[in-house]
Amino acid sequence: MLKPQRMRKYLQSRAAQWMLLTAGVIAWSSGSAQETFPVNGVVNKQLVRTALEHATVHVSATETLEDATVVFYQGRIESVGLSATVQIDGPVIRHDLQGLHVYPAFVDVHSEYAMPEAQREGRSRGPQDLSDKKGAYGWNEAIRPETRAADVFDPTAAESTREGYLKGGFGAVVSHVQDGIVRGTGALVALSDDPRRALLEPDASAHFSFRKGTSSQDYPRSLMGSTALLKQTFFDADWYADASRLNERLETNLSLEAFNEARALPSFFDAGGWEDGLRASIVADAVDHDFILVTGNNAYQRLDELKAIGAPVVLSLDYPQAYDVSDPYTSRLVGLDELKHWELAPTNAARLHAVGIEFAITADGLDSPAGIRKAVWTSMRHGLPESAALAALTEVPARLIGAETQVGRIAKGLEANVLITDGPIFHPEAQLLENWVQGDQHVYVDRNEVDVRGTYNLALADQVFTLEVTGELAKPKAKVVIDSTNYKVDFNPDGRMVSLGLQLDTLGLDGWWRLSGNVWMDSRIWEGRGQRADGTWLEWSAIRQSEPDEQPSGWAAQPDSVSGEVVYPFVAYGNLERPTQQTVWFEDATVWTCEATGKLEQADVVIQNGKILAVGEALDEVAVFGSSVPDYQRINARGKHLTPGIIDEHTHIAATRGINEGTQASSAEVSIQTCVNSEDVNIYRQLAGGVTTAQILHGSANPIGGQSAIIKFRWGASPQELLFEDASPFIKFALGENVKQSNWGNDYRSRFPQTRMGVEQVYYDHFYRAREYDQAWKDHRQAMRTASRKAKRNNTLPAAPRRDLELETLAQILNEERFVTCHSYRQDEINMLMHVADSMGFTINTFTHILEGYKVADKMAEHGAGGSSFSDWWAYKYEVKDAIPYNGAVLHGQGIVTAFNSDDAEMARRLNQEAAKAVKYGGVSEEEALKFVTLNPAKLLRIDHRVGSITVGKDADLVLWDDHPLSIYARAEQTYVDGIKYYDLEEDQAKREWMREERARLVQAMKTAAKGGGRTPSERMHFHYHCDTLTDENR
Repeated sequence: MLKPQRMRKYLQSRAAQWMLLTAGVIAWSSGSAQETFPVNGVVNKQLVRTALEHATVHVSATETLEDATVVFYQGRIESVGLSATVQIDGPVIRHDLQGLHVYPAFVDVHSEYAMPEAQREGRSRGPQDLSDKKGAYGWNEAIRPETRAADVFDPTAAESTREGYLKGGFGAVVSHVQDGIVRGTGALVALSDDPRRALLEPDASAHFSFRKGTSSQDYPRSLMGSTALLKQTFFDADWYADASRLNERLETNLSLEAFNEARALPSFFDAGGWEDGLRASIVADAVDHDFILVTGNNAYQRLDELKAIGAPVVLSLDYPQAYDVSDPYTSRLVGLDELKHWELAPTNAARLHAVGIEFAITADGLDSPAGIRKAVWTSMRHGLPESAALAALTEVPARLIGAETQVGRIAKGLEANVLITDGPIFHPEAQLLENWVQGDQHVYVDRNEVDVRGTYNLALADQVFTLEVTGELAKPKAKVVIDSTNYKVDFNPDGRMVSLGLQLDTLGLDGWWRLSGNVWMDSRIWEGRGQRADGTWLEWSAIRQSEPDEQPSGWAAQPDSVSGEVVYPFVAYGNLERPTQQTVWFEDATVWTCEATGKLEQADVVIQNGKILAVGEALDEVAVFGSSVPDYQRINARGKHLTPGIIDEHTHIAATRGINEGTQASSAEVSIQTCVNSEDVNIYRQLAGGVTTAQILHGSANPIGGQSAIIKFRWGASPQELLFEDASPFIKFALGENVKQSNWGNDYRSRFPQTRMGVEQVYYDHFYRAREYDQAWKDHRQAMRTASRKAKRNNTLPAAPRRDLELETLAQILNEERFVTCHSYRQDEINMLMHVADSMGFTINTFTHILEGYKVADKMAEHGAGGSSFSDWWAYKYEVKDAIPYNGAVLHGQGIVTAFNSDDAEMARRLNQEAAKAVKYGGVSEEEALKFVTLNPAKLLRIDHRVGSITVGKDADLVLWDDHPLSIYARAEQTYVDGIKYYDLEEDQAKREWMREERARLVQAMKTAAKGGGRTPSERMHFHYHCDTLTDENR
């Protein structure tokens, strides 16, 4: 009991402390940090400041203060500086962190923390054309800009997720609903369970993707459909804002209003990989909007292209796990690209850093955000500097969302989000001791805990044993070691007490012995009592003989050995280096010019700078090159045949995530150019068959399909680089059973048209609308030219018409700016479409398939249409029952530009043999037959000024054959595109050997890494698209 004098001193001391606290309350309450909610209990729970003293403080990724102090007050950083200079006013709780590190807490800009789980509604029988969302919202469920993360943010339901983020070192995240193409806005939130304190910025970002998500609507069901819908949404939002200016709009669309309100926010595009990242950048250019690209873990495969974009990226560290490759047969299911990605994915961040691409790091994709530090260490072992890693988790994400004054550094005024570690934060031996979020402490390791690790002499029952305690400070493990034999010990330290359980029957200590004791003198001595197996008590002790192992002398990451290189494209048969143009002299070849000069025997062809430089017999070097003769390769082609590269007018290879957008009668707004797949191995396979150019066509699921893509087979180039420069634009139309859905099943009876009569009406209706649309724009442009200066000055000019990508494309047909390739079989439908075109004032460029073309060849010739047919396909469905193998010859005989196409990934490898069938069926000459797959498809595609024949000035797209090109025995020895050799028969054998060795090397490495486990290999299914392929791959 206190004596009276001491009691008075105690009360005086308490009164002084209360006055200080009261002063703090007054100072705090007079400021701006006030709350609107009533408080039940103590008015303020954070009156006392918190000081983290004498620590190594990493203010940012590049600035470190030794022996520094950080002061918190009211959940924010009040001051930071050297301990000797920091002044603290008022009551304070001091934490001595000497020997420890303080870092800014991490920030994740791509999270769905505390968001409701997206629920996909059950699909009804048949298609759903419009959104069933109630209210004045947009027509498509995949476009949901009205979704606000702040409105649905509920941290109380995300305790386990929050704990994972906290253990990973995160203090704040940008969370959004990861569902749909336009996903609404994201919120910057602190990892607090109080939503009012946690919500730092309700509208921090806008979010996009190409993925349809849980929408129950049919449209879009393809990547190209999603791309078109996203672009159209941007254009609709522009029109809506402009039309609202003068109250000229006829509708209220809350989705578009929300979309426009979010336009100024940082926009994140969830690409998932470099492929959609590049596609998103093309959309960004088209709609004049910047995206931050969330590119997953494979950006290293296209560094040059991503660097050229100039956009920041967000990387995932979800590196692929090793496969179980113990079985030589099942391991064949693992592709070479998967093996190489397993090895190279950990280098992703380091490679982006090396080329100067700005990036942030997300925990998205990891099993738990708690694993982020381990994943970063893996990246550091593969070359990522520690400072770059720290910046990617702190400063960079904060800067990307404009939150530098809130999170990402340790500076005055920022949220009190810091981490305390006992070493460099990413080192595997370093422990995350505490995570402070808004000044609230989350303890994971007691930094005052006694380190009991080491080697001890355990005295027990008149015997002495060696006891080793190892492992992490917070989770040590113990074992008894006798003559290199380990005996497991159940070990549970608890502050200054320890308990052990051991069974050493072979050493005379029968049964289970239980020990409990105290830790003395910084764990140099343990002593206590315990019970034998028979229940009798005994005394025991342990004396430390050695200290725990010292930490490694250096904390630097030791780089892992990576032998593999990126190949282009990143699949089998990829090139270690991108091939380059060559100057080549083909000597003494049989040259099939496919021009009026015909077939030249023992002739020379010279190519340079991607063009054909000279063609003729016994060419002279000086005559060809002039006085400056370059280095060139001379190829002895005696006995061999040189032809133009084969051109496939109709293919469906090299496209991804859907070939049909058949959900509406017209999908003229979509374009195959937006879904070109440069990694399709069929490109290489068809190069081996002499194909150098092809038109990738939309499928035939609707009367008006999508825009096509004409590509050159530049194996290893990016999707955009595959596109044939300045090629005339085309679009796919279709006739027949597919478009009227007669073969789709009974669930598809709602989409117009359902009859052939309806197909005709679809064309008329859409072209009438396109004509009106085109005229509206012409009138608007005229009005702009004649508008008064006053109207321009007062911004009272009439709003522009709504830009409609579908009608814009159809108007291009009417204006002869875009050309039609039409899927067709029956002569009655062919006649119908030519009549529609004649009445609307345009020409059908090409009827493809056209298996009853021989019935209407004269009318096709009169109309001016070309024909791209199969050589001898028939009887594969009812509407081709009248097909004949003489169709191509008949069309050709009527003066129609005639080609043979593949419409098939396999057939395209032998189009030269398909051309030979025109000789067999119809007696077409060999030279004319070869034109069916060279010059004639070039004419149909309106690119014959550049390809299709061997003449000076054209592109050097050539094939060197070892036999007559129409022979079934002919093999392409070399295939050139733009003067670049993309296929070589001899080099192909070397590639196969390299792939065998590379697979073997990677399998050995994977077997070692898997340590007897690993994922079970499974076969990946690759779609081979055809005209009627219907998929929904873009969820």
